[in-house]
Amino acid sequence: MSQDALISLLALTLLEVVLGIDNIVFISILSGKVKDERQQAARQMGLIMGMLIRILMLLGLQWIQTQDHPLFSVWGFSFSGKQLMLLAGGLFLLYQSVHEIHLKLSQPEEREQTRSRAEGWTAVLLQMALLNIVFSLDSVITAVGMAKELWVMIVAVVISMGVMLLAAEPIARFVQANVSVKILALSFLVLIGVSLLAEAFEQHLDKGYIYFAMAFAFSIELINLRLDRKKADQSSSK
Repeated sequence: MSQDALISLLALTLLEVVLGIDNIVFISILSGKVKDERQQAARQMGLIMGMLIRILMLLGLQWIQTQDHPLFSVWGFSFSGKQLMLLAGGLFLLYQSVHEIHLKLSQPEEREQTRSRAEGWTAVLLQMALLNIVFSLDSVITAVGMAKELWVMIVAVVISMGVMLLAAEPIARFVQANVSVKILALSFLVLIGVSLLAEAFEQHLDKGYIYFAMAFAFSIELINLRLDRKKADQSSSK
């Protein structure tokens, strides 16, 4: 392995892990809709599906690269295959995220859990598959821009997915245990959905600003959780 390939592999693996965090969060939320004993299996299957979809997209790299050619125009906007995928993915993320936020705010916790558990295993896996297609497109585009060799891209995806499989369980427990974190995570996905819609209309949004905003908001929320627990401990000790 050449030094350039090794550097590309390490950098791409790290970036794939970062890009996969929002994928883990949403898969964790979706897995909460199935029975408790099947949630871990749902998370693992969702992430494995993501890995397979990414590899298939990388193998079909030539096809993906040809999707930049305009297919048709509407009201002065030309749409390529890639733009249509981004548009569909953005709308899907917006619908799912806003729908989950609405249910979380409008239904008591007990009713929401009853509704969630009623959702079928197949329906949840289908939603995960659609979600993985959306996130995989961004992941594959990133891989193409950072590495030249196909095997480097595939190995980076496999390694990053292994890291995400290890991290999925604690992240899922943390998200499910803290309602405010779940709402914040869904809000992040709304932001990502908007960015995908912007990309579909060729309005580039710097991902660095988006991820910085997410990291800042999450840091503030962690501080709030720490203060709430400290107040609860002080109240219980009185």
